[in-house]
Amino acid sequence: MPPADTRMTSLDWLLLIALSLLWGCSFLFGRVAVAEVPPLTLVLARVGVAAIALHLVLRVIGIRFAPEAGRWRDYAVMGLLNNLVPFGLIFFGQLEIGAGLAAVINGMTPFWSALIARASGVERLALRKAVGVILGFAGLAVTVGPAALDGLDAPLIAQIAVVGATISYGAASVFGRRFAGQAPLETATGQLSASTLLVLPLALIVDTPWLLPIPSPAALGAMLGIALISTALAYILYFRVLASAGATNVALVTLLIPVSAIALGAVVLGETVEARQIGGMAMIALGLAVIDGRLLAFCRTGRRSGVDDRPIMPR
Repeated sequence: MPPADTRMTSLDWLLLIALSLLWGCSFLFGRVAVAEVPPLTLVLARVGVAAIALHLVLRVIGIRFAPEAGRWRDYAVMGLLNNLVPFGLIFFGQLEIGAGLAAVINGMTPFWSALIARASGVERLALRKAVGVILGFAGLAVTVGPAALDGLDAPLIAQIAVVGATISYGAASVFGRRFAGQAPLETATGQLSASTLLVLPLALIVDTPWLLPIPSPAALGAMLGIALISTALAYILYFRVLASAGATNVALVTLLIPVSAIALGAVVLGETVEARQIGGMAMIALGLAVIDGRLLAFCRTGRRSGVDDRPIMPR
């Protein structure tokens, strides 16, 4: 694993932007598919098809996937926190809110990661991170807007569901540290496989999918897209950037996903985004930049050395 301050190459930046588009597409695909497919069935399709795809990838590259029995327990917990719960809540939320707003709220994940890591004793919450967390939650409040004071209507409940997904993602990021010594592609395959086994009985009991009408070609295409493009392929691309640029750099994708999702939602679905939501996204992005710390460090270094404070562009 490269050090956290590894400088990103032009290829790393291109791959990171591509990854943000793939994950941004997940909100677009979800918005289309959930109109015809219940959330749990959609989760099953997403993790099940993606798991099959990653098993095929492992076989093609010659990696034998044979985890020990005890490892499946960890995969199950990780699948629950990182796939089943957040995917289900996001799809439920997208019954009422658009792809862009869901992606903006999803940007809260790093803030929950910092708080949960502090609460669990994994790492301390430095002043810089505390300021970043405060900015992030202020951005969330701006994004949700005054609807929070008007009672629990459907859009507000949907937004709260997506917030719940970010909390689950934050817990997953802390729990996932136990997989540090394992090949990331194997971890992804294991958690998606476990997620499939967990959600299968729930989807069958709750949704009885065999009684549902056959989805339209658009919904079926969205289901395949979210499984193969936004899950299986996105994981492969994520691990490529992680190996090349390190965990800190790949985390910058969180800043890019809402922009990608908002742009796709506006162009493809005709969604509109309010000014306060853009302002909230800007505050969330600022909070993430403060937590990351590199921009502040560069500005301090630049001022001390008398160099130009303009941001470094990818080479």
